[in-house]
Amino acid sequence: MNLRSALCATCLVGLAANSSAIAGTNDILIGLDNKITYGPDGPTNGAPGNDAVIVVDVSDPAKPRIRASLPLTNSLLGPPTNLQITPDGKLGLVANSVVHVQDGDAWKSVPDDKLYVIDLAAEPPKLIDTVTVGRQPSGLSISRKGDLALIANRDGKSVSVVSIQGSTVKPVGEVPLEQQAAAVVIAPDGKRAFVCMNLVNKIGVLAIDGEKVTYDKSMDIPSALNPYNIDITPDGKYVIASNTGAQKNNADAEVIIDATGPHPHVVDVMSPGTGPEGFAIAPDGKTAATPLLLGTAAKDSDWFKTKVGELVLMSIGTDGKLTVTARAPLGGLPEGVVYSANSDYLYVANYFEKDLQVFQLAGGKLTEVGGSRLKLPGQPASMRAPAR
Repeated sequence: MNLRSALCATCLVGLAANSSAIAGTNDILIGLDNKITYGPDGPTNGAPGNDAVIVVDVSDPAKPRIRASLPLTNSLLGPPTNLQITPDGKLGLVANSVVHVQDGDAWKSVPDDKLYVIDLAAEPPKLIDTVTVGRQPSGLSISRKGDLALIANRDGKSVSVVSIQGSTVKPVGEVPLEQQAAAVVIAPDGKRAFVCMNLVNKIGVLAIDGEKVTYDKSMDIPSALNPYNIDITPDGKYVIASNTGAQKNNADAEVIIDATGPHPHVVDVMSPGTGPEGFAIAPDGKTAATPLLLGTAAKDSDWFKTKVGELVLMSIGTDGKLTVTARAPLGGLPEGVVYSANSDYLYVANYFEKDLQVFQLAGGKLTEVGGSRLKLPGQPASMRAPAR
């Protein structure tokens, strides 16, 4: 009897350890920015100190639940891709773009340079390191192998190169671009990356050789106005840059780039609507989704003001072209968007309502899962799942 009890205890310990080790592969990271609020006259900066990064478990994809909250500074100023989980689910990286400092009676945003490292295998998840990267780190990308991360730096006008070896995360280089960089994505084979140089309306191409990353200006690809977010299909054939420069209820654009061959180039441009700041391609490569901001961040007096945003689902053709297949209403200022691992659910975070909407995908259609809105303990500014 004692032997049996001991064996059972050993099994339970093993299961618990295994569950902890793989927990991160079912996680989503959400950055909460509680420094910026919106009123009739638009955004207002507030005092720092109440931001957080929460870990949401989606092992039951229709019923997400919060499993941890860490008091870490996070920023709305940048694409909602300043954080990501390693492919094995063990680490979460969070880049903080700005901090608020007092300026008389008001608060102003100044560039930060911090990258937080979170141990997601711990129970509960915990911060294990803070490293220094480029100025105003924004969108980041982790390689499919999980051994490298690239971070687009807006004020630093560069891309930080970060080595990931087990739980050790270490900056190993800085790639100067001479232009502001908003977001970056690493190709599945790990040999190239594509970076949004948002103020000059171009996509830069980076060559990757181990931890050596180089930029060739002659490879720059013209994009639409303000390329602000970017993703790549799982087969590495197409890069899609989400551009938000038209604004004011005019049509923004998705720019589709053939990512293969010696000279990547634009093959198509389409518009899903206004404000596709959040953007993601499904793990199976069949669809892409964007939560449109529309006019939800506008002043009450602006003619293009809207109260709610809109989720757009698009199919990805064999030629890379996007075709809208479904639309669904969202809340105000919908920032992040994430697919489930099986590409059959979508999660969208609404900044104003402080909640997470869940949609099921089937046959190119969107169905919101009833009663599934998850209340969040703050304003969601960014959201990502594991790199895949």
